[in-house]
Amino acid sequence: MGTVDNPVPIGLYAITDSQLTPSATLVASVEAAILGGAVIVQYREKSAPMAERLAQARNLQSVCATTDIPLLINDDIELAKRIGAAGVHLGQGDSSATEARQLLGDNAIIGITCHANIKMAEAATAAGADYLAFGRFFTSSTKPDAPPAATNILAEAKRFSLPVTAIGGITTDNGERLIRAGADLLAVVGGLFGGNPETTKQKAKDFQRLFASHHPFFSTPHKQES
Repeated sequence: MGTVDNPVPIGLYAITDSQLTPSATLVASVEAAILGGAVIVQYREKSAPMAERLAQARNLQSVCATTDIPLLINDDIELAKRIGAAGVHLGQGDSSATEARQLLGDNAIIGITCHANIKMAEAATAAGADYLAFGRFFTSSTKPDAPPAATNILAEAKRFSLPVTAIGGITTDNGERLIRAGADLLAVVGGLFGGNPETTKQKAKDFQRLFASHHPFFSTPHKQES
């Protein structure tokens, strides 16, 4: 899990998607990911009506609070505040980290997308980010237009002494490469969700095994189902 100085855990970072985790299966899918070993969850929904997004986020917050897993909200600081989420993930065109920190407090987790740009990472660090996200590293169906990133940026970003997240087309087949290159978290959408809950749980377990084998500071989440 995270350290005293940084609340961000090491391991699988599960990100929801309106196509792969629709409303009818959203909670069951996230529960399965957590049972399999996901250490952090991001609720990402940009198009649903606010009432639906609020209901979904509240349901996920209930699941995550029960299992002691941080729930982050993509882009929406107000929604994160409203449901008591652990924090937010912000893109380059979204609200500022300063605004998020003011509204959510000192203990909130704030992640920032840095694409494949070390200067963006430097700015995010200065703005108070708790983790830095880079990618896409592989072809991604959820972010097909995102600029490609080379794996060496993961090691380069270690200079900022923050957890480094990799995203974009990640699967259990290519995840080891990113962990070895320096990723502390693998942010996964399609490589985790889209099947039934049992499949999702098994994929999460497989990702956890990658961290257990290849990340020097990974520890098994205590809430994981055997």
